Amino acid sequence: MVGIKDNIRKMAGYVPGEQPRGSDFIKLNTNENPYPPSPKVLEAIRSHLTSDKLRKYPEPLGEQFRQTAGKVLKIDPESILIGNGSDDILTILIRAFVPEMGLVASLHPSYILYRSLAEIQNAQFELIPFTPDWQIPIPCPCQNANIQFLANPNSPTGTMVSRANLLSWLNQNSIPTVIDEAYGDFADENALSLASDRVIITRSFSKSYSLAGMRIGFAVASPMLIRELIKVKDSYNCDVLSLAAAAAAIADQDYFLECRSKIITTRKRLELSLTHLGFQVVPSQANFVWAKHPVIASNEIYQQLKIKNILIRYMNYPSFGDGLRISVGTDAEIDQLLFYLDTILKGLNL
Repeated sequence: MVGIKDNIRKMAGYVPGEQPRGSDFIKLNTNENPYPPSPKVLEAIRSHLTSDKLRKYPEPLGEQFRQTAGKVLKIDPESILIGNGSDDILTILIRAFVPEMGLVASLHPSYILYRSLAEIQNAQFELIPFTPDWQIPIPCPCQNANIQFLANPNSPTGTMVSRANLLSWLNQNSIPTVIDEAYGDFADENALSLASDRVIITRSFSKSYSLAGMRIGFAVASPMLIRELIKVKDSYNCDVLSLAAAAAAIADQDYFLECRSKIITTRKRLELSLTHLGFQVVPSQANFVWAKHPVIASNEIYQQLKIKNILIRYMNYPSFGDGLRISVGTDAEIDQLLFYLDTILKGLNL
């Protein structure tokens, strides 16, 4: 402990979702894609395993990936920054924009890693509560932050800030703004067109492209801002296999759209089924659903499902409350979940 900074010793630290050992769990707690990656991803990885790629450093900026992603997304490849998962991008942004004892702002409740990153930087952290209809309050109460975060769609609720509300929020201040679109591929719209000198869009391959195990993400902003952020990132922050997998995944849009369609269809069925079971369900634009039963404690439901080897995420937020975040699995996995939820409720005569 000698030499560890006080702010590090005092912080609780981010706790990732549970990763069970063994394959006998139905895992609906960390929002992984229930379907395998594109077959083209596996081909790309195999080609790199049998070549001279592994003994050499990867491309520092991921040029092949940037070119491929730029073509698919119809954006300038120079506006893309690669990251070791989108969490790496968030770390780079905090390091680049926030001085020690600076101020980080985030909508609330939302992704709890934002607070941890602020605490590591020894910065202050301010929460901005969503309005009752899950929009940003206008005028926004925080006007002096060094950077502000919006997860859109939001986690844990899956809710979406409207385009009009988002533009009003951006127009009322000049604060560097991160729109975290880790779940953006499952939503009806996105904010890529808003990327600029002060608006940064972050994306992940963990959810919509089934590459959570590869750790790859990216940011989109103006080429000028990206050039500055490159100075902050680790020299080789993405490995050869991750970059090859990401390029192959984003190029195979037919497979991506097929999986996306299946997930959205199952999400709608899950929302409807939970509602029929008496849960209060927030309509989702992500690959998960936020729900709470008005009678049974959320933690009790989580524990009873875990006994049945079904993992969902119990989350409790100060000044907001608790609930259950349930990832969208395959139809068979959701059938099992709903069966045991019905059993639990019947056991309590509900």
